[in-house]
Amino acid sequence: MAVQLWCLSFRQPYAGLVLDGVKTVESRWRPLLAPLENLTLAIHIARRDWEGEEWRAVLGGAWGLSAAGVQELLESGDRFGRGVVAGLVDVGRTWQCSASLPEAELAELQRSAVLIGLEQKHLTWLSNPRWLKGPLKAPGGRDLWTVEIPAELLP
Repeated sequence: MAVQLWCLSFRQPYAGLVLDGVKTVESRWRPLLAPLENLTLAIHIARRDWEGEEWRAVLGGAWGLSAAGVQELLESGDRFGRGVVAGLVDVGRTWQCSASLPEAELAELQRSAVLIGLEQKHLTWLSNPRWLKGPLKAPGGRDLWTVEIPAELLP
C-alpha cells in the first residue's frame, strides 16, 4: 500500500531546515503552493545546493546559532542524502508579502523563511514537519509533481 502526495524539490540546506522545523515559511515568486492549502506536501531533497549564502546570515543573526549549531543543522538535513523524498509537511495559507511591511514584521518573516528579500514574493506557512522512516529515491521534478510513498516509510 502507498500514499500518493504532491511533492516539491528543495535544495539544501532548505529541505533539511523545513523538515527540522526551522523554516516555517516558504517563498516563491508565484503562488505555487496556494492550491495545496490544508494538504500534506512531500519534501524532496534536490541534488544541488542553494546557490546563495544568506541563510547562514539569518541562522547566525536572527536565530543566534553558532557555527557549530549551523553545522549540526546541516548534518541533520543531510541524514538521507540527496535525490530522495525525505519527509512531509502540512501546507498553510499563501499570501503575497507587501513591500511596505513594518520592519519588525518583515524581520520575523525573514527569520521564519531563513531568507532575506521577501518583499513581493508569495509566502506560504509550513507546519508539522516530519521525516520519513527512510529515504525514497526519486529523480525530482520541476514545480509540483506527484510521488507514491510506501506506507512502511510513513512516519
